[in-house]
Amino acid sequence: MAERRRWWRTAQALLALLVIGLAVRRLAGSWDALRAQPVAWEVRPAWLVASVAIVWTAYALLVEAWRRVVVSMHQRLGYRDAARICMVSNLGKYLPGKVWAIAGNALLAQQAGVDAPAAVAAALVNQALALGSGLALVGALSPAALRAAPAWMVVVTLTLGIGALLGVVALSSPRALGTLRRVLPASWPALAPIPAGVMLAAFLVNVVAWAAYGLAFQCLARGLTADVTLGWGLAATVFTISYLVGLVAVFAPAGLGPRESLFYLLLAGAVGPKLAVALALASRVLLTITELGAAAPFLVVRKGALR
Repeated sequence: MAERRRWWRTAQALLALLVIGLAVRRLAGSWDALRAQPVAWEVRPAWLVASVAIVWTAYALLVEAWRRVVVSMHQRLGYRDAARICMVSNLGKYLPGKVWAIAGNALLAQQAGVDAPAAVAAALVNQALALGSGLALVGALSPAALRAAPAWMVVVTLTLGIGALLGVVALSSPRALGTLRRVLPASWPALAPIPAGVMLAAFLVNVVAWAAYGLAFQCLARGLTADVTLGWGLAATVFTISYLVGLVAVFAPAGLGPRESLFYLLLAGAVGPKLAVALALASRVLLTITELGAAAPFLVVRKGALR
């Protein structure tokens, strides 16, 4: 098992390095164009504030969707506790290995009174819904955009996405849960199936959240320069694909490196190399600000004070 895990981590590292290498190669080939491309920076605070506000609104919707998934498993969880669990555990992705975000989500849910099996299932559902819904949105908006990404990365991402969707379906199936129950330790209580309607609603909310992130990226671009006008479809596609690749690159903290590299590969042809680099970095800064800002109230204020 340890040997297999070591090979898996090595494969992930090599795949991520290949993405970064492709981006560096394209950047080097476009170096003259990058130096020649003029960029007139024009910071417009209203657009930047709107970008942050849209992202936080998406967070609020995702928290409620996830909370309803937990409640559907015959658990009790208030919105404030759900927000604290989601926002604080989300910071675990800044550590190498996305398992910390999942483990943190499950641990905090248990501390809030959610049964252990339901807490673990809910944490896995959270990741599965994000991956599956993101791929669904990209497939609907711009399947051609996938051709700009390395073929192996598309295969890996699609495979994980399909696996995530199958896992979500399994958690809604009493028969599948019965099979799972037979392979779990006898000490684990039976896990209640998540109603299909609740799961579908959570999936649709995740799709809406990805669409909102695309809108937020549009606002970010408009808040930095008047030289580029991104259509919503392109903005949502680039943001979603690059974010999902960062999610798949488990070893990279918060997808740092692979995400920006694919962001550049997908966007350079539309806005030019210099703006593609700038917007990739700006998008990283935006997400860091919104994620830290959303978690900060729960980190600096004691749990009881928020009730």
